[in-house]
Amino acid sequence: MRTVPIPVDTSKLTITCVKAPRPRVLNKDTGEIKTDKNGNTVYEVTVSVEDEFGRIELVKIGITGEPPITAGNAVHAVGLLGYVWEIAGRWGISYRATALLPQQEAAASV
Repeated sequence: MRTVPIPVDTSKLTITCVKAPRPRVLNKDTGEIKTDKNGNTVYEVTVSVEDEFGRIELVKIGITGEPPITAGNAVHAVGLLGYVWEIAGRWGISYRATALLPQQEAAASV
């Protein structure tokens, strides 16, 4: 099954890093780390996402390379995409971003 990425409008979302970035582990037994097609390490960042109505969800966002954020940072997610997946009757949404920047740094660069 091929999934089509869906752009996420982050303009009305408040995103906060709740767990420091860490390399995504593919195999816990071998310690194999996920890499992209160019061989770069893929990191996983756990964030809280609050919408304009105050609803909050915890999600993990994948990103190539270690982003310059730490737990507690307000985050600007550049190029955030959602991918709907289904395996054996279970489904979910995985997220990937082009960049995750501290909100202050993103505001300064505009």
